[in-house]
Amino acid sequence: MSTAVPSGDPQRVVVAVVTAFRPDERLAEVVRSAADQCDRVLVVDNTPTGEPGAQDRIGDVVGVQVERSGRNLGLAGALNLGSGLSRDAWALLLLDQDSALPAGAVAALARHLEREPAIGVATPVPWDAGAGRYLDPRAARRPELADLVVAITSGMLVRRTVLDAVGPFREDFFVDAIDQDFCLRVRRAGFRVVQDRTVPLPHSLGETRWRGWGPLRLRSTQHPTWRLYWAARNAVVLARENWRREPVWVATSLALLGYVAVTVLLFEPPRAARLRAMAHGLADGWAGRTDPAQRPGGPA
Repeated sequence: MSTAVPSGDPQRVVVAVVTAFRPDERLAEVVRSAADQCDRVLVVDNTPTGEPGAQDRIGDVVGVQVERSGRNLGLAGALNLGSGLSRDAWALLLLDQDSALPAGAVAALARHLEREPAIGVATPVPWDAGAGRYLDPRAARRPELADLVVAITSGMLVRRTVLDAVGPFREDFFVDAIDQDFCLRVRRAGFRVVQDRTVPLPHSLGETRWRGWGPLRLRSTQHPTWRLYWAARNAVVLARENWRREPVWVATSLALLGYVAVTVLLFEPPRAARLRAMAHGLADGWAGRTDPAQRPGGPA
């Protein structure tokens, strides 16, 4: 595969699936970067009917198809829709609406899949362009090609046969931890999830702020209240399902959830409502339930 243009090889078709929800002007850059490096680009637009959506942002870009659901299917639903429309792909490149690919990224990731059949997912390293550093500081200490337990969805290059083997993205998770669940299932199926540190992918964590006093500073996520429900619920579900196989990862995941709860308590009003959403999620995760009311069609 060329580093700049689609392969044209029918045996190595790469389809980019870009998920969108009320996208801003960054979507056009994302789509153009994917069209330059993939054989096709499919944008799955979760923007509700009647609102400006993906097509309004990207116009007519050659090789790009927009599939508009008319409602918010959630991240997993959008990925599954895109996957179902890309059966001919050798590999799927998954992208968020704010993650533009650097030149040569797809070719670099594809080489890992071509070279090693045991690699099911190859990912770039998320990069904070504003701060000039890795979003996960542990990346600097890893080898250039590192095996990971989990990786974020945006930038994943997934072998089609692996996706078929492990099954669809988990729609009961709606938005949070979908990538984590998928990677854990990939590993359980005997495939590797690898991260190439030579391929940085600019990525945003949303509205985050460092708050505190002096050296005692914490990063506050500022996620919407409804999303805290999903973060808590899905973390508990994954902990229950994976604590025997991945005890270190589960302990780390729950510690990060506790970190979020502390930042909410200290810095994020309305604190009581936000903590109640997390408690609701914890209870539903433990019981294996889902509250349909927490699936918004409204603000992300």
